[in-house]
Amino acid sequence: MAGKWRLNIDEAFCASHQLRNYNGKCEHLHGHNFGVSVEVEGSELDPAVEILVDFGELKRLTREAVDKLDHAHLNDLPAFAQRNPSSENIARHLYLDLKERLAGLAPHASLKSVSVSEKGTSRATYFED
Repeated sequence: MAGKWRLNIDEAFCASHQLRNYNGKCEHLHGHNFGVSVEVEGSELDPAVEILVDFGELKRLTREAVDKLDHAHLNDLPAFAQRNPSSENIARHLYLDLKERLAGLAPHASLKSVSVSEKGTSRATYFED
């Protein structure tokens, strides 16, 4: 049986948002220190350096994606004009952005999931089968 590797990195950003049609406190303007966790997987290491993906490059790509959200009012961004900026939708948004970025960095690795947390005790994860 062939083995696989999974790499995980964490990032964070600060932003405000409002959940439309929520009918509760979260419908009002409020902010979070969002946590972001990114997981990549692969079964083949780069033969020259024997790594799946350079952690520094993975962090750089993630930071570039997260920087678009950092210190923003998420409802004002085009990505959330029609969708609520919920943790679930933020996770999907970052996943789709990172999937494209990662393809050019490491063709032998694939993005497995992106998780977004509003607090350390709760998180939403987006992945594709």
